[in-house]
Amino acid sequence: MTLDGEIGQSPQGTIVKVGGANYRPGSLSTFADLFCGIGGFHIAAAALGLQCVYACDIDADARAAYQANFGVDPDGDISLVDPAHLPEFDILCAGFPCQPFSIIGDRRGMSDPRGTLFFEIIRIAKAKRPAAMVLENVRQLVTIRGGQVFQRIIRDIRALGYTVDYKVLNALNFGLPQKRERVLIVATLKRFADFPWPARKKPMKPLAKVLENKPDSRYLVSPRIRRARCAAHKSLHKPGIWHENKGGNISSHPFSCALRAGASYNYLLVDGKRRLTPREMLRLQGFPDRFKIIGNDSQVRKQTGNAVPVPLAQAAIKGVLKIHE
Repeated sequence: MTLDGEIGQSPQGTIVKVGGANYRPGSLSTFADLFCGIGGFHIAAAALGLQCVYACDIDADARAAYQANFGVDPDGDISLVDPAHLPEFDILCAGFPCQPFSIIGDRRGMSDPRGTLFFEIIRIAKAKRPAAMVLENVRQLVTIRGGQVFQRIIRDIRALGYTVDYKVLNALNFGLPQKRERVLIVATLKRFADFPWPARKKPMKPLAKVLENKPDSRYLVSPRIRRARCAAHKSLHKPGIWHENKGGNISSHPFSCALRAGASYNYLLVDGKRRLTPREMLRLQGFPDRFKIIGNDSQVRKQTGNAVPVPLAQAAIKGVLKIHE
C-alpha cells in the first residue's frame, strides 16, 4: 500500500491537507480504514484531523475510487493481510460487510462467509491493539437471531480488553435527506462510563439542495414505467423520492429511503420520473462535491449503497476523540 497526501474536509467546510502543514495531531492521530469502500470513514476522520496510515477493500473499483480521491492505494483481500506488516494506528475504522445481516438479504449472519469477516477485524485488533475501534453495520445486526449474533460480536470485542458501546443512528437526524439507520459500535481501551453520543438532531438538508438542476436525460425512466408509477401513486411531496418496495407498493417522501447496493435501478425515483444521479447518491451519503466520481453509474450505485454516511461515522469518531482528550 502506498500513501500520498490525503484530502479531508474540516468542520467549517474548508479543505485541509492531512499530514501536511495544517495537520495538528491530538492524543489520537492515526487510523486504519478496513473494508474502506470509497471512503466514508476516511472523509469523516480526515475532517477531524486524523491521518490514514492503512486501508483495504476487496472491491477493485472501490479501491480505484479511494486512491483517486485520497492518494491512498488500499490493499485487497483482508484475509490475506499479515498484521505484522501493518503500520501502527490509533483507531481502527471498519464498515464490515452488511449483506449477511441486512433486511434485504436472507439474514444468515455468521453462517454467511461474509459475516465471518468480522473475525478479521478481531484478528487485526488483537495483533495491533489500537486505542479505539469504530465499526458500522446495518441496524438489523442488533436483532438478528434474537440478538445472539450481536452479543457474540460485543463479547469478542470486550474479550480483547475494550469498553464497548453502540447506538443505532439515522442519517435523517444528521442533516442528510436519507432514511438510513445504521448501528455504530465504539470500543476503547480507555474506560468510559457514558459514551458522548450526539444529544441533538441536526436539521435535515432540503432534498432540493441535493438534487441536480439539469440531470442528463439518460436518468429518465421509460414512459411505460412513468405511467405505471403515476397510476399507482399520487405524491404530496415535490420534490420527492418515490420508493417501490419488494412487494410493489409505492410511497413517496421529502427524503430518500436507504440507498442499496444491489437494488433495482428504478426502486428510487425522483418525482416518479427519473433515477438518482451518481452525484446525488454521493450527496445523500454526505460526500462533498469535490469527491471525484470514478467508474460508471452501476459501479457508483454499488459503492454508494455500501458506503457509511459520513456524518454518522464522524459522530462516533468525535466521541472517541472526546474520551481521549
